[in-house]
Amino acid sequence: MALGTVQLIPTILDENGRETIPPYITGAVKQCQVFFVENERTARRFLKSLWKEMVIDDYQWFTIHKAEQEVVQEFTAKLKQGLHIGIISEAGCPGVADPGQVLVAAAQKAGAVVKPLVGPSSILLALMASGMNGQQFRFTGYLPIDNALRVKAIRELEQDSRKNNCTQIFIETPYRNNQLLETLAKTAADNTSLCVAVDLTGPGEWIRTRTMAEWKKEIPDIHKRPAIFLLMA
Repeated sequence: MALGTVQLIPTILDENGRETIPPYITGAVKQCQVFFVENERTARRFLKSLWKEMVIDDYQWFTIHKAEQEVVQEFTAKLKQGLHIGIISEAGCPGVADPGQVLVAAAQKAGAVVKPLVGPSSILLALMASGMNGQQFRFTGYLPIDNALRVKAIRELEQDSRKNNCTQIFIETPYRNNQLLETLAKTAADNTSLCVAVDLTGPGEWIRTRTMAEWKKEIPDIHKRPAIFLLMA
C-alpha cells in the first residue's frame, strides 16, 4: 500500500481573521482522513467554519501535545496504512514556532509526501511590516523567564544583531508581555530599534517600530495580547 500524504494546514491567528485562510485550504482538508492537532476542540471548530458540511466524527483525531513517542508511532502507522493526514497547530503554520515538526520529521523519514500550505505566519507578517532587515533574520522563540538570564539574552541578541546586521525575532507568553517590554527598556541601547506587532490579522492589529529611546517615553500596555517582538541594533 502506498504511503499517505501529509497536509500542513494553516489556521487563523485571530478569530476575526478568517479571510487570511486561502480557499484552497478547504480542498486540502477534504482530502484528509486523519487529523493530528494541537487542540482538538479549536481545530474542530476551525475546520467546521471552513467546511460547514463536514461531519466531524467521520474523522480520526489525535492530539499532538509535544509529540510524545507514542503519538509519533501512531502517526507513522496511519501513514503506512495509506491514510491522508492533516496537521493543525493552534495558530498560524504547523511546525513554525508551533507543534508539528516532530511529526513532519517522521513523515520525511518514512518517505511520505509533505505538502506545506499557504497561510498566516505571525513571524513573517511582523517581519514584513517592521522595516527591519528581511535578508538576514533569526527567530529565537521565547527568552528566558529568569530576569538575569533574560537580560543576558537581550544583550546577546543586540550584539549579534549589531555584528551581523541581523533582525532578531522573539515571542513571549501574552501575560508576560509588559514585563518583557520593561526589561527591554532597561537593557537595550537607546539607539536599538524595537518593533512590536500586536493582534496580527485582528481588528486591533498594530505594528510599530521605534528606537528604545522612543519606546521609553511611552511603553504600551499589551498585557494578554498576542505579540511578536523584533529587535535591530
